[in-house]
Amino acid sequence: MSEAVAGRFSVGKGVLALLALGLLLALLDLRQELAPAQWWQALWTPDRDNLDQLLMHYSWLPRLFVALLCGGALGLAGLLMQQVLRNPLASPTTLGVANGAQLALALATLYAPGLLVVREWVALVGGGLSMLLVYALAKRRGMSPLSLILAGMVLSLYLGALNVMLMMLQPQGLTSLFIWSAGSLSQNSWDSVLFLLPRLLLVAVLVAWLIRPLSLLELEETGARSLGVSLDRVRLGGLALAVFLTACVVSVVGLIGFIGLAAPAICRLMGARTLRQRLIWTPLLGAALLWLADLGIQQLSGQLDDMLPTGAVTALLGAPLLLWLLPRMRMGGGRPQLNSAMVLSTPARPLKLLWIGGLLLALIALALWFGRGAEGWQWILDPQVVQWRTPRVLAAAGAGLMLALAGTLLQRLTGNPLASPEIMGISAGAAMALMAMVFLWPGAPLAARLVLGCLGALVTLLIIMGFARRQSFSPERLLLVGIAISSLFDAVQMLVLSMNDPRGQSLLGWLAGSTYHVQLPTSIMALVIAAVLLLLCLPLGRWLTLLPLGEDTPRSLGVPLARARLSIMLLAALLTAAATLLVGPLSFIGLMAPHLARLLGFNQARTQLLAAGLLGAGVMVAADWLGRNLLFPTQLPAGLLAALIGGAYLIWGLSRRPR
Repeated sequence: MSEAVAGRFSVGKGVLALLALGLLLALLDLRQELAPAQWWQALWTPDRDNLDQLLMHYSWLPRLFVALLCGGALGLAGLLMQQVLRNPLASPTTLGVANGAQLALALATLYAPGLLVVREWVALVGGGLSMLLVYALAKRRGMSPLSLILAGMVLSLYLGALNVMLMMLQPQGLTSLFIWSAGSLSQNSWDSVLFLLPRLLLVAVLVAWLIRPLSLLELEETGARSLGVSLDRVRLGGLALAVFLTACVVSVVGLIGFIGLAAPAICRLMGARTLRQRLIWTPLLGAALLWLADLGIQQLSGQLDDMLPTGAVTALLGAPLLLWLLPRMRMGGGRPQLNSAMVLSTPARPLKLLWIGGLLLALIALALWFGRGAEGWQWILDPQVVQWRTPRVLAAAGAGLMLALAGTLLQRLTGNPLASPEIMGISAGAAMALMAMVFLWPGAPLAARLVLGCLGALVTLLIIMGFARRQSFSPERLLLVGIAISSLFDAVQMLVLSMNDPRGQSLLGWLAGSTYHVQLPTSIMALVIAAVLLLLCLPLGRWLTLLPLGEDTPRSLGVPLARARLSIMLLAALLTAAATLLVGPLSFIGLMAPHLARLLGFNQARTQLLAAGLLGAGVMVAADWLGRNLLFPTQLPAGLLAALIGGAYLIWGLSRRPR
């Protein structure tokens, strides 16, 4: 009892201190905008001839209340998901609920605006379907925490790719759609407050009624059933409330990440032991976190604060916070148990490699000479057309080869079949460095961009390895670090694109994985770099075979662990940076190609590198060809199509029951 009282006192004191800090900052900000003597009049009956009073009444105050309501709703939604699924990593963003709601609203906005009259139900349908799909995928694999978060991450990335495709197809609403999707709290009336308040109060009453059944979810199945509680109904009810909260928030302000993940985690770390304590303090903490983030945005000078999406800034603050929390979070499991086929097996027949190489050549020929034109599908042998297509096809093949090699190296290095440049955030690290180059050194030569991209990827990889090594490269820790870094990159991307800077807008095609502007010398150099790096990877076969076995076995067999890991990390960073420079950070090739190679029987390190490289090149070439022809004359970036193909493959793979 004393521990519970102490925990309640500790978390309560911390949350109230944050709310008091927010109140102090808000009062200081309001004092600069309006004289204190006019506050009362501006609150109730603003003078219509006084612009400052009108701004306070119709913009400043509604924004304050929306921040509090949305932060509290997301904190409560994250807590419900974590309690129902018994998973500390569950949240509206990690389970794909927010992205599903966002996609549904984007589709309605573009193609059925009449449905926006009931926008919360549109968002509820999108978020609910996403949650059901994630739950179904995880249930087929035993509902383990890892399978649940992996399914949520894959679906989130897939839905994010679909959102990018919509934005590419509707460029006229690009800026406003980006700002909204990144979470903007700007208000010009009390409509959003009046929309959110009754719905959140209703959910709060229902949650209070469900406290006892939700508490019983911490028990084992048999214990709860002996008390006459239907766990399936409780789970369904808890998840439905969490999805509804998320849908309401997304329908009003767009996508705001990390609050649903960070608020319950911080409350738990601050000493909130019981569910009742967490239900009280988590929404208040979520409200305080989002309020403070929004107040920080409003302190920016000029009109920039109206353009900065609060959700993006929240991710900028939340990603470092999550990285700080990682060493303090308790997670089960350790180094994943690998299938022995990943480490030792009989060599695959070289004939299979020849078949895959032949298939790649056939795809290249198809991409060069066959496609849609003004007269429909046809073979086009015009040298000028082939000359235009050749750089794109070669760049796609080189990028796919390098991403596949990087994914194979990372999976072997960490002993984790979930590792890849995309999932671990290494592609995002390289992309952030390259985006910085566009603004700081626009005319930088290719070599300088490659070096800086490699540096960004290597620094990201070192951060990931440093955090993950503390728990023997557990899948949960790798996923969390990847979530943090990828979200940080998404936030930077949204901020850059929302500023309406022409340099930022010019990055959109590249961010989606475009090969539009690749020149022939660049594509040839990419293939040469890919071939050289492949030749550097092959001699590391012995290290790549032994490293998945842990530390003791490789060390006893004479493997210099520090040098081996540094060499592999440097190669993976180079491969990721070069591929990201060509086709942007959006792709699933690094995760998918090594799995396809193992599925075809290429389990030894060297043969897996060769097979995965050929398969990755083939998928990217096919994606580039489809992007040119599916919606002709409109073109879709190769990286975007590769993400859609890879995401569909991974979702299919997760739907299969493990043997």
